[in-house]
Amino acid sequence: MSDFPHPPTFGLVLAGGLARRMGGGDKALIKIGRSTILDRVLATLSGQCIDIVINANGDPARFADTGCVVVPDSLPDFPGPLAGILAGLDWLAAQDNGIEWLLSAPGDCPFLPDDLVERLHEARRRMGAGMPLACARSGEWRHPVVGLWPLALRADLRKAVTEEGVRGVEVFTARHGIAIADWPDQPVDPFFNVNTSDDVAKAQAIAAAHML
Repeated sequence: MSDFPHPPTFGLVLAGGLARRMGGGDKALIKIGRSTILDRVLATLSGQCIDIVINANGDPARFADTGCVVVPDSLPDFPGPLAGILAGLDWLAAQDNGIEWLLSAPGDCPFLPDDLVERLHEARRRMGAGMPLACARSGEWRHPVVGLWPLALRADLRKAVTEEGVRGVEVFTARHGIAIADWPDQPVDPFFNVNTSDDVAKAQAIAAAHML
């Protein structure tokens, strides 16, 4: 039996981006306050997910201290977050553990909410049994890579990415319909993401001001 008030859900941290706007490297390993963004993400999701895997390419040893399984893209040329989500669903399917849900979250969001999984499942349920997907929104901004993915859509996602060349998360989710879970973006946007050096400074200021 699960201790969670929602279906058992695996977490997938998307850390496979190239960080071009920051000159390369791993955004997830940037420190905000005393902890890396990745450590913050893992700490938040660990209380909501059965377990967590990391999607990242390159040498997995750089994430060894997390204790998480690292799952690389199965597709070449860094085709984007859908490839990472597909890799996570493929990994989950291979476990054959009866868990049917995957939460995806980017590895560059240091202030994720501690009710993320519960609220996404709640939004999906409110929309009815035919709504297989859910994603987060804060203020007026939708965050398509912060979402729930059912294992049942794995084959369709693989076809979309490998045969149809679909790259946009919202292009794929629009096919199936998606429930939206809302959070306020003040005083802190829980989905603030670090893309530039200026964002790092802003995140440091937010963490200090709000003791996060």
